[in-house]
Amino acid sequence: MSSPTQLALRVSPNARKSEFAGWTADEKGRPVLLVKLAAPPVDGKANEELVRFLSKELGVPKGSISLLRGASGRQKMVELPSEAVEKLPKGS
Repeated sequence: MSSPTQLALRVSPNARKSEFAGWTADEKGRPVLLVKLAAPPVDGKANEELVRFLSKELGVPKGSISLLRGASGRQKMVELPSEAVEKLPKGS
């Protein structure tokens, strides 16, 4: 089993559908993946949708995705299996 990888995300809840929306950079120039979520930001629904969406798109079990930071904000840090990183959309 390879070591997990941390990934910075910026999410937009209440989208028409859940999808990757490209890459941007944070204030320190580090890559941040933009993700639109088809769930409202209430009662943890957007976080649940984020884990479900990443699991489906990257082909990894939901249990292998951990939300490390940002449970109540748009800026999030997740931990993924390193093999999932290869399946992320390209570009930065």
